[in-house]
Amino acid sequence: MPPPPPVLVPGLGPTRRSPFGDLAPHEYLEMLLEEIRELYRADQVPWVVGYSGGKDSTLVAALVWWALASLPPEQRTKTVHVISTDTLVENPLVAAWVGRSLDAMREAAAAQQLPIEVHRLTPAVEDSFWMCLIGRGYAAPRPKFRWCTERLKIKPSSRFIRSVVAAHGEAILVLGIRKAESAARAKSMARHEKGRVRERLSPNGDLPNSLVYSPIEALTNDEVWILLMQYDNPWGHSHKDLLGLYQGASPDSECPLVVDTTTPSCGDSRFGCWTCTMVSQDKSLKAMIANDDDNVWMRPLLELRNALDIDDDRHLRDYRRSNGTLMLFHGRLVHGPYTQAAREDWLRRLLRAQHQIRTRGPEYVRDLALISLEELHAIRHEWVVVKHEVEDLLPSIYLEETGEPFPGPAVLDGGVGFDAAAMAVLREVCDGDESQYQGVRALLGLERRFRTAGRRAGYFEALEKTVTKYMFTDEDDALRYAIAREEIRSGLYHQSGPEPPEAGGDDDNPYGSKESS
Repeated sequence: MPPPPPVLVPGLGPTRRSPFGDLAPHEYLEMLLEEIRELYRADQVPWVVGYSGGKDSTLVAALVWWALASLPPEQRTKTVHVISTDTLVENPLVAAWVGRSLDAMREAAAAQQLPIEVHRLTPAVEDSFWMCLIGRGYAAPRPKFRWCTERLKIKPSSRFIRSVVAAHGEAILVLGIRKAESAARAKSMARHEKGRVRERLSPNGDLPNSLVYSPIEALTNDEVWILLMQYDNPWGHSHKDLLGLYQGASPDSECPLVVDTTTPSCGDSRFGCWTCTMVSQDKSLKAMIANDDDNVWMRPLLELRNALDIDDDRHLRDYRRSNGTLMLFHGRLVHGPYTQAAREDWLRRLLRAQHQIRTRGPEYVRDLALISLEELHAIRHEWVVVKHEVEDLLPSIYLEETGEPFPGPAVLDGGVGFDAAAMAVLREVCDGDESQYQGVRALLGLERRFRTAGRRAGYFEALEKTVTKYMFTDEDDALRYAIAREEIRSGLYHQSGPEPPEAGGDDDNPYGSKESS
């Protein structure tokens, strides 16, 4: 149990009504703990606690911990899984904080003999941020092309939760979601409340046989901080240090003492992926660098993030979709994945930033990996085998930017079967026609793949798609073709039926229902 709250000096009471209504903080806390204990003992369904290291998830994990610790050992009959999803592109300071916290949880749970198991989840290599962006060429995430959340966060946690459901038939998710976070969150929570199967447990619409319990759903930012600051962290990770982390991420470097309802708290600081382009600017990363000279080493991260976040990146992207099709939207082609040159440049920038941090940063970031070797190997395979970029430039880029040889085979077998010299001859024969060079290179790779295949079904269809994809000399040529094609289609529709649908989807989604990559 947490220690009792400090005793107020007689005559020096609070100047306003308690933020917990008519209850003192310790009374409200005890009410929460009793609710948690009651729900925990009600059945044998395992719990899965979501933990990000932020203030809300820290409070929820602490509440569950305190409740379990206050139960007799014979009543701790089911496992509580604490899961933390590392996107591999988290803010490095926050990622280090969470990593230390998870280690402390494991040790403390074992020492206190609590049925708490800690799990660090990561996305599969094929779903990692850099594999998608540098390997496949997905454009940096945007509101209308938000490919990152599903791959980096939802899939790893969903995979774990489904494994718990498969083993036990059901799972209860304990989350630090609050109605005060946003109007959208409040509306969503209110909608799910209508389907509650028993008090405080709501159905999860995305994961069958899983229920959601949100113990702090009614708390405000200030109330969360009050509880965290009054009681020690049960696994030994300082709540005051967490407050300092939020303070350092606030633009004004302030976490003021909350004295009335008009005083802002530092609880609005946003932590997340340092690569995030879903916001106009990364205020937390920028503030961390501005507020503390010891964090200047993170400046290359901010610079790379800002380079990814440009309003018009059409010059960096192929005018065709990844499958070679052309899509018109308001008289312009909807661009697809990053070009080969752009992807190579992003890799150079990333490796350069990693090298700068390792060589110029403080001792504790000398081994910081912005991209793993597993991701680099996957990107190399994607470039050479899938995209037929048989020049196999990744090892040379790695050597040039890091000063170290790439730890992999000198030549990646799986290309078209020609060496660099032969491809140089092909480029010379194409006489500067990049589209022709890429087309012939892709055809050679296609022939190599089907030559070694047991069955050649689909060969002619693949040839036709490849020839069609590279039949244009440049973007203007492709645009003229696409416009003429739409005019013909429109004329046919006028003769036989209603207007055709907009080629690019509706105005709210120019990429249609699928990803633009």
